[in-house]
Amino acid sequence: VREMILSETVEQRRLALGKLLPMQKSDFVGIFRAMKGFPVTIRLLDPPLHEFLPAPGDDVSDLASLMGLSVGDLATRIETLRELNPMLGHRGCRLAITYPEIYEMQVEAIVAAACTLVRDEGFSLVPEIMIPLVSVSDELAILERLTRETAERVIAEYGVSMDYLVGTMIEFPRACLTADELANHADFFSFGTNDLTQTTFGLSRDDSSKFLPEYIERGILPHDPFGSM
Repeated sequence: VREMILSETVEQRRLALGKLLPMQKSDFVGIFRAMKGFPVTIRLLDPPLHEFLPAPGDDVSDLASLMGLSVGDLATRIETLRELNPMLGHRGCRLAITYPEIYEMQVEAIVAAACTLVRDEGFSLVPEIMIPLVSVSDELAILERLTRETAERVIAEYGVSMDYLVGTMIEFPRACLTADELANHADFFSFGTNDLTQTTFGLSRDDSSKFLPEYIERGILPHDPFGSM
């Protein structure tokens, strides 16, 4: 994953993603097999990239050797990827708009895993592929097209008949207000109540415990908004 994140060219990134593909496929085979008979919704890659990178002060020599870079060059590259507010930064669908090959690999792994079980074990399943962190309909339109093109290619390669769903999670107020536009590109919606609460109230779920108890005690809020709708 670090090799993929730190790649500077599409070719380098695809090489790293090629190593991840069989691992992802194996994971999804296990999930589908364990969930046989039940719906499975898979949220595509979302965490901020910094979560995968060495922290300041960590030894980066082994990673530098793997990447064919000097320790200094790698440290500089890591620093350029750090964000001041990563939870609202380069993550979710924004990552895939910038680097579509990442979601292409994940969708291929999901659909290939499902096709393998349909073909080899007689499964009947409908993968539900969720595109995260959408707030603009054009984002979803672009990534829906990428998802469907990749899925159709893989299904044709396996020679099976299988349905799948492409949807998104409503987790920003803007997504709520433009849900009618997003619906043109989605088979389903899920709701991300944590991020909706954070961005609607302007609260941090990690820090609000310092003052929310007093808000509740004084009747400013009837209850913790992270615990009840």
